[in-house]
Order: sequence, then structure tokens, then C-alpha cells
Amino acid sequence: MTKHMLAGTALAALLAAGATQPALADCTTTIGVVMSLTGPAGPYGQAGAKSVEMAFRDINAAGGVLGCKLVTETRDAQSQGTVAVDGAKQLVEITHVPAIIGGIISSVSIPMLTAVTAPAHVVQVSPASSSPTLTTLGMEGKTNGMFFRTITSDALQSVAAARYAVDLGLKKVAIIHVNNDFGVNMAREFTAAYKALGGTVTSTTRYNEKSANYDAEVTSAMEGSPDALYLMSYPIDGATIARAWISKGGPRKFLLTDGMNSADFIDAVGAKYLNEAYGTSSGTEDGPSTAYFNANYKAFSNLDPGSPAAVQAYDAGAIVGLAVAAGGAATSAAIRDGIYKVTDPKGEVVYAGEFKKALDLLKAGKPIRYVGVIGPISFDQYGDITGQFREWAIEDGKIVTKGQLTTADVDKIKATIAGK
Repeated sequence: MTKHMLAGTALAALLAAGATQPALADCTTTIGVVMSLTGPAGPYGQAGAKSVEMAFRDINAAGGVLGCKLVTETRDAQSQGTVAVDGAKQLVEITHVPAIIGGIISSVSIPMLTAVTAPAHVVQVSPASSSPTLTTLGMEGKTNGMFFRTITSDALQSVAAARYAVDLGLKKVAIIHVNNDFGVNMAREFTAAYKALGGTVTSTTRYNEKSANYDAEVTSAMEGSPDALYLMSYPIDGATIARAWISKGGPRKFLLTDGMNSADFIDAVGAKYLNEAYGTSSGTEDGPSTAYFNANYKAFSNLDPGSPAAVQAYDAGAIVGLAVAAGGAATSAAIRDGIYKVTDPKGEVVYAGEFKKALDLLKAGKPIRYVGVIGPISFDQYGDITGQFREWAIEDGKIVTKGQLTTADVDKIKATIAGK
């Protein structure tokens, strides 16, 4: 929604950063943000919210959109679907935002989508929700074409994780997963891929978030003498489970989902216990956007540029902001159409930090291809992207990249699995 008001948070951040901003009209375009700033997914949401703010600051510094400043109005989902739905309703029904960036975890994004944004035909862009259910909803026509995400589906990440586990020599793996849409889907997809590649899942144990302890779940998961634990969790609960696993004598070998790619998780467990911990994350393709983000994010946010969801959220913010300009209006329909215009494979390439160039091209009626911090981005009809995956390990308390699986690599593995 575009409305007249005093300069908002994005402008304040810009001035604090000492950037030079062209003169803009005294109007703002408000985009909703629903992030889990607290709860188990808090580290994701805190980084994600800052990334969106930084993307808007950068676009404002380049001249803003349609003569106005981009600002955010943020709600804390508290890592709970019901809270997220309430926050999204406020943004849609009271603030009348044309788009919402969020949520973070799938168990938050899905109810927001089905209860609020899809029925209201409001664009929703998630930087971190990877459940295959979101693709299914698109295929069933239940998103009204309004949902996008800047992270690859778990259906793909599970294949990458299965391949990594086999390459690491892990022949028998126990799974403990959070009992929500993300965890259930991830466990199912990984199990199918891992078994097809010759691995054995010794047990699959669900857990409910925010429990005082997980001793019972850990004891159950240790049956069958697994080589390692595949932990599908978030930093807070994941650390509690990992500590219980270690204290009960489980093998100190871990396979981790992208949510464990976190300094908070390492600090809470203890680096000395994690020297055989490995994980996969939605990958990035190093380039000018990556260099720009890595050079500027810390100073803006006081957070590490490798924080969970940080790069994906920056790209989500950049795409939504540019889509307003490309669509020619701060309306949901215009932003939906604009998203495809700013990620057009045939458009002129622009990178993060080149938003003046991007805005000038759009004003001239030319399509652009925003190549983001995660690399080239293009959406299919269900709002999904394809991409590569990063294989990483924890070494002396630091997360170190060990390899990459490209989209072509994942496709080859999927073909191998399908043939068995």
C-alpha cells in the first residue's frame, strides 16, 4: 500500500548508514514482514528481517520505487502458525499491504498462505520455507499464483543430503525430526532417497517443540546402533537434542539440516562435540551479489552474513521491491507480475548493489534478470526455484564449505533413484 506518512524505518536505517539518497517524495510503500523473531526459529527470523530492511535501504538509496520509499511493517510470528496468521491478517486487513515477506518455517508459512494471503490474493514470498507441501498447494491451485519462495524445496535438499551421507560413509542413520510439516516431509523424502542409494534408516523419531527435555526421543532413536544422527530441527531445540544424544553415549556423528547452520547451535552444544557434524543448505553461487552482501551485511545488521535465511531474505526483499517498480503500482497483482519481470531469464543482468541500473532499465520498460546473493533466480508457475546445494562441516567451531551439488547433480541422482 502506498500512503503519505513520515519517513519510516528503512529511511532511518539508510541515514544511519550514511548512504546518499536521491530526493524522494514524502510517501512510502509499505510491505508486510512476518518473521519468527522469537521461538525456535528466532535466529532465522532475526537475520531475515534485517536482510529485508537492508534490501529496501539499498533500493531507496537508488531512488526508491515509483517515487516513494520502501518501508517494512513487521510482525513477530513467534515460530507459531496461529500467531503468524493473526499478524498477517492485521497487515492485510488493516494496513492493506500488497505483499508479505515471510514466514520463515513452513509450519508458519502454510497457515499464513491458506488462511490469509491466498484468499486475499496478496503476494507472499518466503525466504526459508522449504516444505514440498507448498509446491503441492500451488499445483492444486490453492495459492492463486501468489506464493513464491527464494529457497529450494526439501524434496531436492533431501536428495542432496542422502548423497552427502553416502559419500561420508554413513551406512546407518537414525532420524530425529521436528513434528511439523518441514520435519515430516524432510524425513520422508530423505528416507526414500537414502534407501535407494544403499543406506539404512535405523529409526525415525518425531519430537514436539519446546519440551523441557528430549531424553525419551533420544533413547528411542539410539536403538538399532546407528552410525550417526540425522537431526532435522532448529537451533534451540536442536541443541537440546544434540546434548542429550551426546550425554547418553550416542555416536558423535551428526547429519544436520540447514537450520543447524548456526553459530548459536554450535555454542549451545559445544564445538568440541561437533567435529564430525555435517550438513546441507540451499547453496549460493558466488558472484558480485554475494560479494556485495558479504561486505555490507555485518555493518548493517551486526549479524554474520552466513546467518540462517539471511541471503535468501535479502533476495526476497530485493525481488519484491523491484517488482513494485516493474509492475508500475504497489498492488498485489502488479507485484505478482513484476516478480517475473525482474527475474526474466532474457532480461539484462543486474546484481545487488546495482539497483540504480535496475530501476533505470525498468523505467525504460526493459526486463531485467536479478542475479541475487543465492545466484540466478527464476520462478516456475508454482513459485518454486531450482538451485544448488552447499555441503558443509563443522570444524573447530566454524562452518566450513566442503563441496557443492549443482542442480544438474541433483537431477542425476534423482534419475538414478527413479531407476531403482
